[in-house]
Amino acid sequence: MGPTMFRFPLAVAAATRAAGAVLATLAVAAFAFAAPSAAADLTIGLATDITSLDPHFHNVTPNNSVGFHIFGFLVERDDKDHLVPGLATEWKAIDPTTWEFKLRKGVKFHDGSDFTADDVVASIERVPTVPRSPSSFTAYTKQIKKIDVVDPYTIRFHTATPYPLMPSDMTQVLIINKKFKTASTEDFDSGKAAIGTGPYKLVRYVKGDRIELQRFDGYWGGKTPWEHVTMKLLTQDAARVAALLAGDVQVIESVPPADMSRLKSDKRISVYRTVADRMIYLHLDSNRDVSPGVTDKDGHPMTKNPLKDPRVRKAMSMAINRPAIVAQVMEGEAIPAGQLVPDFLFGATKNLHVEKFDPAGARKLLAEAGYPNGFGITIASPNNRYVNDAKIAQAVAQMLTRVGIATKVDAMPSGPYFSKASNLEFSLMLVGWSTGTGEASSSLKNLVMTYNKDKGFGNANRGRYSNPKVDTLTEDALQTVDDAKREAYLQRATELAINDTAIIPLHFQVDLWATRDGIKYAPRTDENTLAWKFTPAGGGAK
Repeated sequence: MGPTMFRFPLAVAAATRAAGAVLATLAVAAFAFAAPSAAADLTIGLATDITSLDPHFHNVTPNNSVGFHIFGFLVERDDKDHLVPGLATEWKAIDPTTWEFKLRKGVKFHDGSDFTADDVVASIERVPTVPRSPSSFTAYTKQIKKIDVVDPYTIRFHTATPYPLMPSDMTQVLIINKKFKTASTEDFDSGKAAIGTGPYKLVRYVKGDRIELQRFDGYWGGKTPWEHVTMKLLTQDAARVAALLAGDVQVIESVPPADMSRLKSDKRISVYRTVADRMIYLHLDSNRDVSPGVTDKDGHPMTKNPLKDPRVRKAMSMAINRPAIVAQVMEGEAIPAGQLVPDFLFGATKNLHVEKFDPAGARKLLAEAGYPNGFGITIASPNNRYVNDAKIAQAVAQMLTRVGIATKVDAMPSGPYFSKASNLEFSLMLVGWSTGTGEASSSLKNLVMTYNKDKGFGNANRGRYSNPKVDTLTEDALQTVDDAKREAYLQRATELAINDTAIIPLHFQVDLWATRDGIKYAPRTDENTLAWKFTPAGGGAK
């Protein structure tokens, strides 16, 4: 009996190329670049600092986006979150628990060595071994129970149960050279181990300041439009906009909504906009009996954690006026959220809606839960990671305070923030999550499934929410090949989690880029700012 073809939604796997084909294969994408007439440099203003160049250290978009310039994925995503070939040219499920990937031949690492299946094995095996990882990539590798190298350009991943999302998961794990399997995070940051197959070679990484890159002319996708790329870490909105207007940078990401009108009126500037797959949300400590940031109204620590009560969590959600945050804080550049993913992604459900702003109902629920006079709490937030993050936290704090939950804000840079969040030092925190895989399972298994290091679940579940029914439905989805059945599992799991207020969704971020000097960009749902996707005036990337 021949191999079985499995059908996947476009958002999470590529469509079969020929009707009636038995193999779920992907044609090789054309990544050829037209060489510009003269060498050009590009300077980009990044909105968020990165924590490391180690591609397996910290699963956050800024790190992954920068890492993509140096390393490569087996499977890539286009600007609409559809899967396209990367270091793998095609893939297929040869039986319910075995995925086979055909690797791209002729790919070179920056040091001239050949890319083969052994590099893939080393990368997958390294993921769970990286010490002190604030947010691990194991959610995308734990399902692999065995790896077979069939030949240097054919690799098979074996899973314990059917697993339809393997191609999607392979968009999340950057591939390193096998010789650096045991390299430290410091080795990658110094450049010693930062030798990949990507379009750019690392020249210098100055932590907190810049990343300097040089075009890799041996890149399998062809020469990129830019010979030198400098990524300046400009985490202050005003400084980033000023640098663009002065010509110190040609591109900025995360355009502050308050500056949109001014930039749009400047004939030198072009602005690009898209709704992202990033949800901005609140995580709550719903697990511990005593929570560090919760007090009574007099500021004394409470011996009972009110966030364990779903009525309290629901009341907090009802107290938040999402449309007001979108209109006043985000200047209209966001979409109020009522679930884990925007409605255009696989797994979104029509049975959930944006929570209605109901302060009277919130006070009533608090009283029913035994807190008629409310309590005190501190909301932690980064102040340089998401668009208007600290301002959002301030707005939420005011809204919670109005219903009796006296709320303080503790805002800090993203580096210490995520370290503290991963150490479970917060009771209430403002966070963002990009699905990564372009569908709801990523959010479910990382944010709301019960934390389980062995299974790789709950890696970003910093509130330690736990609901066995949500866990079961999500695991069922991860093992279900049929699209309709899998989506139904994802939808039901999402409904259970949101109706139990596992987290409090606030809005989906609208991502904004601004360029000057005629440079063009196709805005990406996945938020990545990729230098080789910017087109210079008069030619460039196709």
